[in-house]
Amino acid sequence: MNPPSPSSHWTAGLAPDRVEQLNDTCFCVSLDSSALAEALESELGEPGLFELLRQRCPYLFSTRPVFVAGDHVERMAEVVRAIESVVALPSYREEALGAAPSIARHDPRGPKGVFFGYDFHLAGDEPSLLEINTNAGGAMLNAVLARAQRACCVEVEPLVPGAGAASGFEAAMVAMFRNEWRLGAGERPLRRIAIVDEAPTEQYLYPEFLLFRQLFERSGIAAVIAAPAELTWRNGALWHEGKAVDLVYNRLTDFALQDEASADLREAYLNRGIVLTPHPQAHALYADKRNLALLTDDRRLREFGAPKAVRDILIANIPRTEVVDTADAERLWRERRHLFFKPRAGFGSRATYRGEKLTRRVWQEILAGGFVAQALIRPGERRIATDQTGAVLKFDLRNYVYGGQVQWVAARLYQGQTTNFRTPGGGFAPVYASPAP
Repeated sequence: MNPPSPSSHWTAGLAPDRVEQLNDTCFCVSLDSSALAEALESELGEPGLFELLRQRCPYLFSTRPVFVAGDHVERMAEVVRAIESVVALPSYREEALGAAPSIARHDPRGPKGVFFGYDFHLAGDEPSLLEINTNAGGAMLNAVLARAQRACCVEVEPLVPGAGAASGFEAAMVAMFRNEWRLGAGERPLRRIAIVDEAPTEQYLYPEFLLFRQLFERSGIAAVIAAPAELTWRNGALWHEGKAVDLVYNRLTDFALQDEASADLREAYLNRGIVLTPHPQAHALYADKRNLALLTDDRRLREFGAPKAVRDILIANIPRTEVVDTADAERLWRERRHLFFKPRAGFGSRATYRGEKLTRRVWQEILAGGFVAQALIRPGERRIATDQTGAVLKFDLRNYVYGGQVQWVAARLYQGQTTNFRTPGGGFAPVYASPAP
């Protein structure tokens, strides 16, 4: 059973044909900075966090929303459901897990994995899924951002998410973690959560860890923020500073728990001493980018047993992807201007390359192994100012998903090749969506 999803705030508003026009012509500021500070420091009870965000992450939040048609929101949800149905097929699971590190074949026995991030570009009339992440950041930050929205005009007022939607999303987050615990540990009370990442205080999104800690503690669950090396496996339990940890909210990019610092965490997971979410099996089934090649190959999908309706959705809404092989080097080099290259286990846009910008040196590194080539899909655009110098930003859409259900949709505005949170005027932006026809 899934925890309840927050009520959708995409219930009324703009006609779909107005969306593109608003993204090009609406320059009103929707972010109320004083409301943001109030939400962070008073309502959520984390004094000093607004100043920390301002100093460390000045481009974390965009001041303007992104407008999206409601039928695009629904189509993205259909893609999520289609992928979920394929991942449930035994032959697909055998294929994906057979190519993964051995720890991925360890059965987590229930937990699904929190905060999957399905990242889309809008390509004409269809959203295109670029990748799936299994420890997607930003969910709590987007809940805070929703609390600080103010309508710029009567026309968009029904689309503003507001504090009610944010509270519903936060309640769904807590229910999700409790559900993961119930699936993995039964009816025992959930006492302590560890939010774990490498050198957490140095992470760009460390302020979000603080918000999660507050959220858990407001819900009656003790919470700590820790590096994996601070955890100790002994006497059948995982310990942090002398206190046993029940559940680990995993923000590590050591997806297979291979690093030396993750040794005790790995032992706790393999010996079922904790509930780990998300876990290595989730990454292998969803986030390894080689899976995109399977999900865009109609023949393989038929072999797995996917019905035609599911195959049609995936082929239409995921850019054609293939595993880079030296046997195809000449063809891929010729076609490179229409391709985007990604490492199969990459994250945070690291080591990703647009084909038109490739050098011969980088090309040889790609051919050495571990990359996929994906058809290039250009992102949507949002004009944020009336001047013409640097006023148009790109955007993608992140769907936060649990158990196949979309919990929230956020936009990320940026300049450059990929999302970066370094662009003036960019960052997370709320999605104002019109109703589906």
